[in-house]
Amino acid sequence: MRLGTDAAPVGVAERLRTLRKHSGLTQTDLAGERFSKEYVSQIELGKTRPSAEAIEYLAQQLEVDPLFLETGVSSDERSRVEATLSRGEALIEDKKYAEAVEEYVKARALVTDDVVLELELRALSGEAWARMQTGELKPAMELLTQARDLAERPRFSDLDRADVLFRMGVCRYKLTSLQTAISLFTEALALTKKSDLPCDRLRADIYRWRSRCYRRQRDWEAAREDVELALELAEGVGDPREIANTYFQASLIAERNGHWVLARSYAERAKNEYERLADKVNYGRLLNNLGAFNFMLGKPEEAERLLKDAFRVALDTDNEIDAAYAIGSLAKVHLETGRPEQGEEQARKALDLLGGREDCLDEIGNAQLVLGRSLLARERLAESDEWLRAAERSFEQIESPGHRSAALVARGDLAAREGKDADAARLYRKAAELLQDVRF
Repeated sequence: MRLGTDAAPVGVAERLRTLRKHSGLTQTDLAGERFSKEYVSQIELGKTRPSAEAIEYLAQQLEVDPLFLETGVSSDERSRVEATLSRGEALIEDKKYAEAVEEYVKARALVTDDVVLELELRALSGEAWARMQTGELKPAMELLTQARDLAERPRFSDLDRADVLFRMGVCRYKLTSLQTAISLFTEALALTKKSDLPCDRLRADIYRWRSRCYRRQRDWEAAREDVELALELAEGVGDPREIANTYFQASLIAERNGHWVLARSYAERAKNEYERLADKVNYGRLLNNLGAFNFMLGKPEEAERLLKDAFRVALDTDNEIDAAYAIGSLAKVHLETGRPEQGEEQARKALDLLGGREDCLDEIGNAQLVLGRSLLARERLAESDEWLRAAERSFEQIESPGHRSAALVARGDLAAREGKDADAARLYRKAAELLQDVRF
């Protein structure tokens, strides 16, 4: 690790002075023939920052580990922290997020005030990412705020700062602060363009997640442009997982644009990559999407089979959220094929699995909407009204006028069923007004 050339960190100054006195050496003794007494004195006073070569020489004179003199952490201690961080990163790769959090907590406990700052940044960013995946968004944001402050130090690169901003953008997306997320992603991209370090994988991730923001805002053209850039970068890197993730996003955009055959083609390509990678979690998610595509293409039986498979895979991987998405999709299929009793049962099950998680408000709203419509189909009008209003509130929180208009149309249908024609007309008009601002 290379230090700068200005004032010495307080820790280095104090350690050098303490170690010299403990060894019974004077400043002249420590300087030897290599340096002057005044140079050693300036370091101990914190007025001069020693070069890497000076650290190496002084550590040799003191018979200590150079890394310990520089950072206060021995090579063995650093190795323990790095091993713990590596375990956390491997667990994230395996999507075992709760276990990853435990490893990062251990790593941060090993990080002392004098530890190498690069390890502290890895610990903060890694733990934040793992907590995001378990729905702990506010604690994750607090960790990332600390990471951003740390990354502003001169020793870190623009690429380090871009990575932290990218993670903050993902967290803001999950908190449904879409415009803030887009700004963070755009700032991160600007930093990657300033960096001389290879960063195509990070850039692909940033474009892919910014595309998700545009998709949520129904800016389909911007979403398509970003996902195409992400795919180009992912293919250039040759990373099968990045390619699969990007095809997954491309399939969702094609679906929203009504290109269902193309969407299914993209989803099939992503599914094949996930199968080769033995990535059961994302494979299950693709089955869910393929189920939705087949339903839109008029193949309800094939859709039901795929959604049941997606639910099974989610249970096999202990992923309750993905299980909720699959059972929620199945509820919609059953509702729209004339089986509202099953639609009600499965929508309630989806809501139980989701448990009110703030990063799943879109799916919570969808399940509430299906439940409300299922109850409407069964003439349980008061209960239907309760759940349709709940769906509208959920969609308000994710700033999605398209989703909210669907809830308003459902409430209009309920009012019409109750013979309240004026209320129905008002709700339909309100839904139409919301859709005026939606990009199709």
